[in-house]
Amino acid sequence: MTSVISIEQKAHVIVDDTEAIAIAHQLAAEFVKGDSERDREGKIPVDEVNKYSQSGLWGITVPKEYGGAFVSNATLAEVTKIISEADSSLGQIPQNHWYIVESIRLDGTEEQKRFFFDLVLQGKRFGNAFSEIGTKSVTDVQTRLEKSGDGYVLNGRKFYSSGALVADWIPVIARNDDDKTVIALVESDTPGLNVIDDWSSFGQRTTASGTTIIENVQVSQERVIPHFLAFERPTTQGPIAQIIQAAVDVGIAKAALRETIHYVHNYTRPWIDVELEHGYEDPLTIYNVGNIVIQVHAAEALLRRSGEYIDRAIAKPTDSSVAEASIAVAEAKALAAEAAILTTNKLFELAGTKSTLRQYNLDRHWRNARTHTLHDPVRWKYYAVGNFYLNGVNPPRHPWL
Repeated sequence: MTSVISIEQKAHVIVDDTEAIAIAHQLAAEFVKGDSERDREGKIPVDEVNKYSQSGLWGITVPKEYGGAFVSNATLAEVTKIISEADSSLGQIPQNHWYIVESIRLDGTEEQKRFFFDLVLQGKRFGNAFSEIGTKSVTDVQTRLEKSGDGYVLNGRKFYSSGALVADWIPVIARNDDDKTVIALVESDTPGLNVIDDWSSFGQRTTASGTTIIENVQVSQERVIPHFLAFERPTTQGPIAQIIQAAVDVGIAKAALRETIHYVHNYTRPWIDVELEHGYEDPLTIYNVGNIVIQVHAAEALLRRSGEYIDRAIAKPTDSSVAEASIAVAEAKALAAEAAILTTNKLFELAGTKSTLRQYNLDRHWRNARTHTLHDPVRWKYYAVGNFYLNGVNPPRHPWL
């Protein structure tokens, strides 16, 4: 297995939302310096991931009764957005880690909570082996967890495994003997588990993803989470999965906006039909920058709003509160995706032909936006929002809404 295990030093434990955001800004200032080079070389960000998890940010959603800060979901989204603006691959890597923390909070046994939350606070990382290809839909899971003696045996193959190459534990989505969806938590060095470094997308190149092959992996009962339960009752499992996705997209949009302003101010020439000295004086350029700024700020506002809805649903999980949280996140995700695509397109339109030169590598923002926004279709976000407000239909319960 090609993997990198986290360093043994225990991670810092963050105490509150303010500290989490401050540390995210500190790390982002460092991570942004090597973003373009890592993308160009397809380099797995081992050192950066170690710093990220050792900072304590990967433990901020651990409940307070288990020693964590249990920050608001607005803060979780803000942290993800800040890191994603610096490097959207780094922003995406802990997405499924936080998803698993929520899964354990919702449906783990008391023993599992104590054990895994302690590991998370120490700095241990969850990757993922969730989605497969070649099936009828994303929910058509072929990986199987079958009873074997006192435990289980796990077999399957996963295609999308963000973070698995730098994970200590790899959670695997599988079907059990009752055809129910479960999560098997497997240590990364377990015999029969192999993650191949073969991720070849043109965007999000350094998310430490690859194909995960699972062959007769032994799993104990204590390492299995009954994941299906999270969607048989109103929970925030789905909205939390989606708000992190939305935050990555907003981060990409902010990075592209930053690059646009810098490039236009320093390199762009005014168009020949206006007698101006500088490109940044061009009235149509000014208009377009104003438009994308408004779109990005609107996406940020919806992101914060959706975090507040999730927090209310956590405090009082009902059919109504969870549906409202899902819809709020759907609104944020729809606008975040469109802002990311708009901003990364406008970067080149406003900067001009020279900005496409390989030496600037500005196309990484468009590539990242185009790749990441494909995780779940925006058209279905609009459908869910419209059906909710027009017809009073609650959205379905799953990780994609």
